[in-house]
Amino acid sequence: MANEAIKERSLVILKPDAIQRSLMGEIIKRIERTGLKFTAMKFVVLDEEILWKHYNKDDAWFEKKGGNIVREMEERNIPVEKPAIEYGKDILRHLIKFMTSGPVLAMVVEGNGATGIVTKLVGGTEPLTADIGTIRADFTIDSYALAGLDGRAVRNLVHCSENPSEAEREIALWFEEKEIINYRLVQEQILYDVNLDGILE
Repeated sequence: MANEAIKERSLVILKPDAIQRSLMGEIIKRIERTGLKFTAMKFVVLDEEILWKHYNKDDAWFEKKGGNIVREMEERNIPVEKPAIEYGKDILRHLIKFMTSGPVLAMVVEGNGATGIVTKLVGGTEPLTADIGTIRADFTIDSYALAGLDGRAVRNLVHCSENPSEAEREIALWFEEKEIINYRLVQEQILYDVNLDGILE
């Protein structure tokens, strides 16, 4: 089992709405039963400064997203009161306000294709349009439209890393390497051992 692919890691954060709705166990169960293993967990209230680093958006991203908002406002004859970049930054401001509103459960999961598997389980970022059977589709009904009307972030239960390099960058923000436990699960033999040696006596 020396293949490095089985060591791929993803950061998963159960957001304040998942905690407040007592969905931690259900979400953990869905991840765990795939065969991925948890190597670190931390129940914390997140820090605003680190969240800006975590989301890692630049001015070009803010300008693009803000430009979309401004165009939509103009189409609806809603007065535009500030530069596009500020509307773009509001997206993160709302999200950070939400993410710091209460405790979250931050976790590191490990296994072959970890980021892709978790992303597939969690579903699209908008619960209303997420695929049936995903965590977001099954446990919440929020939408971009409703969140926009309320001037808040979409409550979609889970953050997960989009790809392995993003996962490693995010994990380094929230966990020291010594907090991540390197261990073997017995089930890894059935998942990864080429010949299933030693099963028959």
